[in-house]
Amino acid sequence: MKIGITSTIPAEIVYAAGHVPCDLNNLFINDPDPGRFITLAEDEGFPRTTCAWIKGLYGVLQTVEIDTVIVVSGGDCSNTLALGEVLAHDGLRIIPFSYPLRPEPGPLKLALEELTRKLKAEPEQIAACKEKLDRCRRKLAEIDRLTWQDGKVRGRENLDFLVSASDFRGEPRAFLAEIENFLAQAKTRTARPRRLRLGLAGVPPILGNLCQTLENLGAELVFNEIPRQFAMPWAPDCDLVEQYLRYTYPYQVERRLDDITRACRERQLDGVIHYTQSFCFRQIEDILFKRRLPVPVLTLEADQPEAVDGRTLTRLETFIEMLAGAKEMPDWFIKT
Repeated sequence: MKIGITSTIPAEIVYAAGHVPCDLNNLFINDPDPGRFITLAEDEGFPRTTCAWIKGLYGVLQTVEIDTVIVVSGGDCSNTLALGEVLAHDGLRIIPFSYPLRPEPGPLKLALEELTRKLKAEPEQIAACKEKLDRCRRKLAEIDRLTWQDGKVRGRENLDFLVSASDFRGEPRAFLAEIENFLAQAKTRTARPRRLRLGLAGVPPILGNLCQTLENLGAELVFNEIPRQFAMPWAPDCDLVEQYLRYTYPYQVERRLDDITRACRERQLDGVIHYTQSFCFRQIEDILFKRRLPVPVLTLEADQPEAVDGRTLTRLETFIEMLAGAKEMPDWFIKT
């Protein structure tokens, strides 16, 4: 049975129970016409000022054969709670999963055990599934390394593979084979010339061509914060509780800032783009990003799934030119 998920949850437990997790966010944003899902939700009464991702999730569920959804009721978005109520009224089975307010082993262990009980998974199967998924995670960590260290993987490629670790595309074995084929090809590439090195913080952007736009402007994404968190490269070295304790997204923003700061230094980032979704409470956290991070930060906000518009393009051009000037980059580095 396919089980929809609204955000990253312990996929090991879902697979161990004999089900297939399906990240509804990926179904939404990867559709050839994601806007149609937003229209479906608004036709049902969702306010225009509701986050487009929430409306997208609802719209997706009107078009696919999924009757059970794991709703992340703590550690993600308060709008998800109302979404779950509407979906339950529509007749779907809703299974809440809540990360604890603070990353403490005891409360998280209880949350994992509760999900295990609801899905009727066995501990031995969970351990076996974790081992299988960790094989993918090791390979995804190599994709990430080839991005920032060897310059052989592009930012968009990095994002696409790492973000898929939320559900392993529903077929971990096939996903692992795809990763291995990609790695074999990527390792034969010539390293790309040095460019401005940027990090992308925040939820995966709803702007489909942002990565390509940055490349066209002479920059390269060598750090995708949240997709890397989805991939959990640390997972093979710890048990399930520790694995989800180290996952920063559900907890206080300070832990995310520490993670991004380490990346700034390790990956020698010249700047960070902090993407924020319109009508999301996480926009407020941008204050702390600008106060705490050791490199310049550009905040980008978007609402609908569309291409980078003229205003956003101008802001990106200005930011990159400023960073280039600070590094005394040659004047030919910008590609128009």
